[in-house]
Amino acid sequence: MRAFWGKARLDECAEIVSGATPSTSVEAHWDGEICWATPKDLSNLEGTYISDTSRRLTRTGLESCGATILPAGSVLFSSRAPIGHVAVNTVPMATNQGFKSFIPHPDALDAKFLYWWLRTKRSYLQNLGNGATFKEVSKATVSRIEIPLPSLKEQQRIAEILDRAEALRAKRRAALAQLDTLIESIFIDLFGDPVTNAKGFERTRLDSLVRKDDTINYGVVQPGTDCEGGVPLIRVADLRDSKVSQGGLKRISLAIERAYKRSRLRGDEILISCVGSIGIVALADESMKGFNIARAVARVPLAETTDRIFMASYLRSEFVQRYFHNELRTVSQPTLNIKQISETVVVLPPLELQREFALRVSAVEKLKTTQRASLAELDNLFASLQHRAFRGEL
Repeated sequence: MRAFWGKARLDECAEIVSGATPSTSVEAHWDGEICWATPKDLSNLEGTYISDTSRRLTRTGLESCGATILPAGSVLFSSRAPIGHVAVNTVPMATNQGFKSFIPHPDALDAKFLYWWLRTKRSYLQNLGNGATFKEVSKATVSRIEIPLPSLKEQQRIAEILDRAEALRAKRRAALAQLDTLIESIFIDLFGDPVTNAKGFERTRLDSLVRKDDTINYGVVQPGTDCEGGVPLIRVADLRDSKVSQGGLKRISLAIERAYKRSRLRGDEILISCVGSIGIVALADESMKGFNIARAVARVPLAETTDRIFMASYLRSEFVQRYFHNELRTVSQPTLNIKQISETVVVLPPLELQREFALRVSAVEKLKTTQRASLAELDNLFASLQHRAFRGEL
């Protein structure tokens, strides 16, 4: 049953505080004891609370720009570059001018309730921004925003429900991260550190391990516009979570694709991003047979004498990733050439040991699939809770 709540403008239930920045050229303004938040501090934040900042002000710096120290339990809202990051501070802190922060009136508004309302309404708040160079939500605009305002007890109940749902999502994300770490641990346990190669495995170049009738190459340089019914094209953005996401693949005309037979997939290759985002590694599968790849993706067609699950993990190792980034060529954006990929040094264990590793990884991947499905369900539940929470339907 839907509850009937009143509404209030934000300036009626909270004090709205703008931030400021002291002169960066005056050393006496900086490296003090006063936390000073920027939108970047919130963009890197995991969870609700912020308890420290990358830069701090002295009392002199604070007074020079007229910034205000927000008491703990305030709600920080980034009002430009970008609009919509939100956090609750656990210690007193000031902010730069990229914020419109809220000090809730304790008898009217719960900080966590406001935090969740702002998070839920991010798109709406972004649309309130104005400006030619970059969009910003002004203090006057923020002041006029109306929010639903049930009793404090009801606000706290809603915030607690959303807190618990978010905590479950965080646990699932942490479990997935732990499984990624487990794969790395299995790799080190079986093969040791590739840098030292203490187990004395053979060393070779990556291009010596490809099929005899094939080469490492990248794909379509000018794919043209999206062509309905055309050939699916895999781009860097499609390489996610060690796999190829097929949900939004671009399609290219048959005429264009015919000119790139050399990069047409058989469905058993390793794919590596080599322009822009460097070193993302994913595996093609049989469902992608006949697909093609973009210029920014390299295709590695391994011979059957090397296990591709082992090789994909090896290419994701810190040792190889560091090599990739050291070999970058930058013109308009970072680029890893086929030559550098081909010359990648591979520490090559016996095939049986590679296959043992692949079996263990497959077991971990099954667990990851289960965790991802659970996380997707929790994401859907959370979206539903957010939608209902501020309509009086929880």
